[in-house]
Amino acid sequence: MWVNILVCLLTHLIAGMSVSFDQSFSCYADSGNFTTNTTYAKNLDFILHSLPNNVSEHGGFFTVTVGQGSNKAYALGLCRGDLTSYVCHSCVKFAADDLRARCPNQKEAVSWSSDPPCILHYANRHFFKMLELYPTTFVHNNRDITSNLPQFDTVWESLMDSVVTKASNGSSTLKYATGKANFTASKTIYALTQCNPKLAHNDCDSCLMELVSFYKVCCHQKQGARIQNPNCWLGWDLHGFYVPNPATTAPSLSPPLAPGTPLTITKDEKKLNKSIWVPSLSAALGLALFSACCFFLWKRINIQEDKEDTQEVQLLDLVLGSVPHENSSGDFNLENVGRSLDFPSIQLDILQAATNNFCDENKLGQGGFGLVYKGTLPNGKEIAVKRLSITSDQGLLEFKNEVILIAKLQHRNLVRLLGCCLEKNEMLLVYEFMPNRSLDVLLFDSSLAMQLTWQKRFSIIKGIARGIMYLHEDSRLRIIHRDLKASNVLLDHDMNPKISDFGLFSIKSDVFSFGVILLEIINGKRNNGFQLLEHGESLLTFAWKLWSKGEGMELIDEHLVESSVPAKVLKCIQIGLLCVQVDPANRPTMSTVVSMLGSDSITLPIPAEPTFYVGHFVAKPIQPNSSDKICSVNEVTMSNKWPR
Repeated sequence: MWVNILVCLLTHLIAGMSVSFDQSFSCYADSGNFTTNTTYAKNLDFILHSLPNNVSEHGGFFTVTVGQGSNKAYALGLCRGDLTSYVCHSCVKFAADDLRARCPNQKEAVSWSSDPPCILHYANRHFFKMLELYPTTFVHNNRDITSNLPQFDTVWESLMDSVVTKASNGSSTLKYATGKANFTASKTIYALTQCNPKLAHNDCDSCLMELVSFYKVCCHQKQGARIQNPNCWLGWDLHGFYVPNPATTAPSLSPPLAPGTPLTITKDEKKLNKSIWVPSLSAALGLALFSACCFFLWKRINIQEDKEDTQEVQLLDLVLGSVPHENSSGDFNLENVGRSLDFPSIQLDILQAATNNFCDENKLGQGGFGLVYKGTLPNGKEIAVKRLSITSDQGLLEFKNEVILIAKLQHRNLVRLLGCCLEKNEMLLVYEFMPNRSLDVLLFDSSLAMQLTWQKRFSIIKGIARGIMYLHEDSRLRIIHRDLKASNVLLDHDMNPKISDFGLFSIKSDVFSFGVILLEIINGKRNNGFQLLEHGESLLTFAWKLWSKGEGMELIDEHLVESSVPAKVLKCIQIGLLCVQVDPANRPTMSTVVSMLGSDSITLPIPAEPTFYVGHFVAKPIQPNSSDKICSVNEVTMSNKWPR
């Protein structure tokens, strides 16, 4: 037993030396506070006191509910799949004590306790089986992959696919996987993934893939890191940091070039290793305890510096790391790139060179209050640069504040802001480049719409919904999009949707606009250009009438007839109609929309007739004697009775 504890201690110590980890936690301010000595406080205290024993005695996972009604407290504890009962107990106890200190009166909080990690999540609501992707946190070491990066990325992605699949296919008691792969003859990537075992297979897969997509945002090039949210985590390192278990190990992957020689340990070698470990017990334990004391002392001294290591700084480091600047010797470095703790800034001359001084040939189109240009950095990275009008009424202070807020938003279905520039009367925003342009370019062009099969359109619908849900509910900023429409949905290489222009705040609801986009994606025509002879109907009222008569499939774009799945099409039409109902109180939230799109077992409500449109008839001039009329439909006219 002592040998196992020693190996575990030293494994964690080595991992801690390799990766600079920090305690991660989140207090949910929106869930409200409780008062000491209330019934809820006593229920929560009982749970936190008993949870370490319960988790460690039940294989590393346990959920518990105590109390009735509004005083009911819920808690979940999850230890990493390779931890011993002793280490698991210590981890959960530390997390419970830590949350008591850091979130003393919050009704909901979550902790990913130190390293090795465990999840402790408590709340005044039921959340055990819910897929919750935020908050997302990460920790990484300070060592970069300095050579063979493309090969590292390729092997990393393949390895993650393997361990994500293995973990998501786990049981109802353990969804955990490890794996390794050589990316050079002498270097190996070790990876670990784990989900809350109460998640469904698809939800576990979605949870882990969300973290995989976060890799290039937070931790690209890093030799080791851990990314986590309330339901899952993944980690990797160039050193083994977990205890292998054949039952949870994904098949090893060969490197794309020269494979390394696998390490095989014989029984005799295992005995020899054990005989070496046992006499060294005292010295190794002393080293571990001494190192732990040094670590906590260092943490106490540097606590203020840790608080300043914000997401803005990490995002800025990521951006500047990919934006080289040429000095007088012809080499590229970062010395002349503007840096600020609060304001990610890129120099004007870099962007002028990247866009060929904003020439017309590089113009991509018109974005929200500014022209957008394509740019190419010296390292070959493509970017999109929005050049705001110098005569814009938006003040400089408002512009700065907005950029700082947008820089905090990180989601795979949002266009990522890389930086900005404020020099010589120029106000520039730098975004990731989307090669497939905006959704409207493909969707409303009959010659290009064929590229958008039903499978791709359904994927785009779900991606838009996830992005808006993040803006509304999961981001710390609770953003409402001012102008959600097809031209503000950009498509990357793989046709994944990315919402743009989401930083310009307004009080209008986006649920209605999402419903309009959904119906446009199915029908292939613009809502504000939709024309129906004699009836003066909008796309929305036309869709509702077809659906009400059981003829919803007649709404579908002709390009989708062969690839469509009728059941899913009809479900999407019904969801779209629910989003455009007259009374905003009857419209679903975006989290409900995401659940509806992702589940076939949810019974959908019956939508009411869509919001009122005003049509007007214009005489058809081609045939003076004809009684036919051509109808054009005004854009939506809303009553002031309910805000959108």
